[in-house]
Amino acid sequence: MATTRTALITGAASGIGAEIAQTLFREGCHVVIADRKEPDYLKSLSSADQQARFIPTDLSKQSDCQYLVEQALNEFEVIDILVNNAGFQHVSQLEDFPETVWENMLKVMLTAPFLLTKYVLPKMKQQGWGRIINMGSIHSQIASLNKVGYIAAKHGLVGLTKSTALEGGPFQITANVICPAYVRTPLVEQQIAAQAETLGISLEQVESEVFLKASATGKMIEPEEVAAMVSYLCSDQAKSITGVCWTIDGGWTAQ
Repeated sequence: MATTRTALITGAASGIGAEIAQTLFREGCHVVIADRKEPDYLKSLSSADQQARFIPTDLSKQSDCQYLVEQALNEFEVIDILVNNAGFQHVSQLEDFPETVWENMLKVMLTAPFLLTKYVLPKMKQQGWGRIINMGSIHSQIASLNKVGYIAAKHGLVGLTKSTALEGGPFQITANVICPAYVRTPLVEQQIAAQAETLGISLEQVESEVFLKASATGKMIEPEEVAAMVSYLCSDQAKSITGVCWTIDGGWTAQ
């Protein structure tokens, strides 16, 4: 990126978000990291020409979303790149699914991306350039048992992305959604461990026989693979790519 862009990444304390933040910083961006806790890697982001800023944020609160964008704009004047990455999982049958968890999942994974997109669009339109990348999931396209909240939010994110693409297009603002299958993150590692305990099998068996059962490659996706896709979608080479679901699933949906 020839120009120093400013990127705001949510859920960037660890996992996919952390990899995206570090990748964009290495490529010359200022980064604004939004999460509940400060990331361990923050001090490693050091450059004479760039800044890395952490803003503690509870994305379930509209006031926090608004404050996040206001603070970022006060410091950097514009947010060129918005990556709505934050999310969490809850596994339960629909009839037992806690209503409070449902509401919180939609707030964090659908309402917050809507709010942040709404708040950054005016400046993006004013400058005639922007990149909005929403972190969907393979569950933006297909369903699995006992994940109704996550699946509903991730499906909704596709609609938000397509609508944003149509409205942003005349201003050279693109919007895309990345839909990975299982990525090797702390969250997924916890899920593997929980499944191993529940099923009474090894971690390796859970990974190969449960999580990767539908994968043609039989391999977990690494966070840097997702970050590389974000990097490409932020480039000028991707200026005509918008409103698209980018699936990274090891061949899962080819079947």
